[in-house]
Amino acid sequence: MSLENENITRIVLDEKEYILIGTAHVSKQSAELVKEVIEAEQPDSVCVELDQPRYQSIMEGNKWKDTDIFKVIKEKKASLLLMNLAISSFQKRMAKQLDIQPGQEMIQGIESAKEVGAKLVLADRNIQVTFSRIWHQVGFWGKMQLLSQVIASIFSKESITEEELEKMKSQDMINSVLNEFTETFPRLKKPLIDERDQYLAQKIKKAPGKKVVAVLGAAHVPGIKEEIKKEHDLKKLIELPPKSKVPQIIGWSIPILIVAIIAFTFFSDPSAGLHQTLSWILWTGSLSAIATAVAFGHPLAILTSFVAAPMTTLNPVLASGWFAGIVQAYFSRPNVGDFERLTEDVFSVKGFWNNKVTRVLLVVVLSNIGSSVGTFIAGADVIRLFFKHI
Repeated sequence: MSLENENITRIVLDEKEYILIGTAHVSKQSAELVKEVIEAEQPDSVCVELDQPRYQSIMEGNKWKDTDIFKVIKEKKASLLLMNLAISSFQKRMAKQLDIQPGQEMIQGIESAKEVGAKLVLADRNIQVTFSRIWHQVGFWGKMQLLSQVIASIFSKESITEEELEKMKSQDMINSVLNEFTETFPRLKKPLIDERDQYLAQKIKKAPGKKVVAVLGAAHVPGIKEEIKKEHDLKKLIELPPKSKVPQIIGWSIPILIVAIIAFTFFSDPSAGLHQTLSWILWTGSLSAIATAVAFGHPLAILTSFVAAPMTTLNPVLASGWFAGIVQAYFSRPNVGDFERLTEDVFSVKGFWNNKVTRVLLVVVLSNIGSSVGTFIAGADVIRLFFKHI
């Protein structure tokens, strides 16, 4: 039996047939189409646009219980986890509005693959790799803008009809949040869309059997149609970008310059040097502490931000948010209930700020942002006082 539909693309290549189903990630029609196609085609393999962590998240409802929040902070993954949760919030809010299960078409693909005895292939690149490669493409202010863009999606109260949602099929769950940002930073299209098209195409092409059904966000279908004709190196596509020495050089140059300026000023005018030192402490410490307070941080986490920021801003390998986050997690440690409620709490701003898990992440991220802004303001004031007294 063969089905024809505008959202189905058929490709015959090297005596194999590939059936690409373009879906919206929160759509009842898409899930129904997936079920219908797999039952009709009886494929040897079913590829789904998931990586191992997202597959486990779907299959294991209690996955969050095993998260070690201290490990997240120590491994510097707080920002990535917060972005993941914000994107999840955006998707789940749309799904809740339409009274469907988020990612239902992927779940349907998994279930239907089992029903027809097809091999299930997790075809997408690990989302952490994608975010790492995106992170590598933007500078400091780009990172701040990216975080603000994603976090702002939490505040969105936009309602859409399912018909309008079907028109959004040109975006997948990540693109739907970052679309505006990629317009501002066009080079992000490569790690966000192009590289994933290549990765997905290669995984689909290598799926076992003569007939393969692939369940995909429709944004990827046009690219995969072209990329599947080529060979791609999967190892190269999952390589983490090499760390540039430029940020490291700049990161050390600024604090060395600031310390040198203050030391020179102290030598020539001790009172001016003291003024510079106080300016540095107050600007970096205060803005970091204020940002931590905005995250509803524990009083001792706020104090930690204030004390740590003036020192961590002079050491690029440290960050005030790490210390504040550890203190926050210690005195307001997330319990099993917080992790269990996480998937519901990310629906709203109130939930994001009230849940102890996301509050720790917010403390880390906002404290770091506050200290970074304080560094620029305090640095400018230190230089101003230097020229005033030379």
